[in-house]
Amino acid sequence: MSKGANQKLKLSYLCRILQEKTDDEHSLTLSQIMNELERYGVTAERKSLYDDFAVMTEKLGIEVIKTPKGRETYYHVGERQFELAEVKLLIDAIQSSKFITENKSKVLISKIKSFVSEYQGKQLQRQVYINTRIKNMNESIYYNVDAVHTAIFNNKQIEFKYCEWTLDKKLIPKKSGASYRVSPWALTWANEYYYLVAYDHETTKMKHYRVDKMKEVSIKDTLREGKEIYNDLDMGEYALENFSMFGGDIRRVHIEFPNEKVGIFIDRFGKDINIRNTCEGRSMIAVDVAISSAFFGWIFGLGADVKITGPGDIVKQMQQEAELFLNNYK
Repeated sequence: MSKGANQKLKLSYLCRILQEKTDDEHSLTLSQIMNELERYGVTAERKSLYDDFAVMTEKLGIEVIKTPKGRETYYHVGERQFELAEVKLLIDAIQSSKFITENKSKVLISKIKSFVSEYQGKQLQRQVYINTRIKNMNESIYYNVDAVHTAIFNNKQIEFKYCEWTLDKKLIPKKSGASYRVSPWALTWANEYYYLVAYDHETTKMKHYRVDKMKEVSIKDTLREGKEIYNDLDMGEYALENFSMFGGDIRRVHIEFPNEKVGIFIDRFGKDINIRNTCEGRSMIAVDVAISSAFFGWIFGLGADVKITGPGDIVKQMQQEAELFLNNYK
C-alpha cells in the first residue's frame, strides 16, 4: 500500500493504536503516538492529532483521556465498549460451554481479546486454556444454529439428519439415515447443551433435538406448522419438564428432605416451589417432574435422608429401581 493510501487511513490506525496500547494504567505521549503511526507509514502533526482525538471522542464514541504528568502529557482510551470484567465473564462462559468446540473457543477468545488493550489481554491469558475433554466435537454446530435462526426468521421448515453415538465414538444418523422434517420454533439452552424445540409433523407434537447431534441442516420452502401448539407452550415449564430430568411422563411428586438440603431443590426447581414443614428438621415439596430412571438416580444421589413420599405408584417405582440397582451388586 502506498504512503498516500496509508495516510488516508490515519484515523483508523490511530484508533487501533490507542485501543491496543493504552488503558487506564497505560498511556502514550504524542511523540510515542507519532512513532507508532510511523510504523504504519503514516505521518502526523500535533495539531492534527488533537483534531483526531476530538473526532474519536465526539463522533466515534472512543473516549480519549488527556492526563498531564510533569512536563509531559499522556493520552489513553477511557471507557470501552466492554469492561475488562465483562470480557473475563464472556471468556469464562465460552470456556465452560460444552456447546462451543475447542477450536471455536480459541477463535472466539482471540476475537474477544481485541475488546481490551494488549496489557489487559495478558491478564486473560490464564483463562485461555481449554478443557478438551468436555468440549463438543461437532464443528458444524455454528452453521446449524445459524440455519435454524434463519428458518425461524423466515417462517420456514427445516430438514436434517439426527445422530447418535456409537461405541467407537462416532456420530451416525438415526432411522437408517432418514431425514427429519420439522417446523423450528425456538432454540433453548439446558444442561449445557443447545436444543431445538420444533413441531414434528408426523406426531403433531412439539419435540426437542440436541443441535450438536443434527447434521446436514437445510431450509425448505414450506411454511412452518404448529404455531397454535407453540403459542400455548410455556417454554420455562417445557424446559423444566423435558430437560431437567431427561424426559418421561410428567407427574406431581412429593419429596421429603432434611432442611439443610433445601438449596438443592431451590437450585433445581426454582424459588417458586412451595416448601412445607413436615417434622422437626425436615420439610417437603410437591413438584412436577418427568418420571424416569434419571430422576430416580438423581434422588439416589441426594442420600438416604431424601425420599419420595407420594404418590404411591411413584414410591413403588422408586422401590423397584432401588431393587434393580442392588441386584447389579449381588
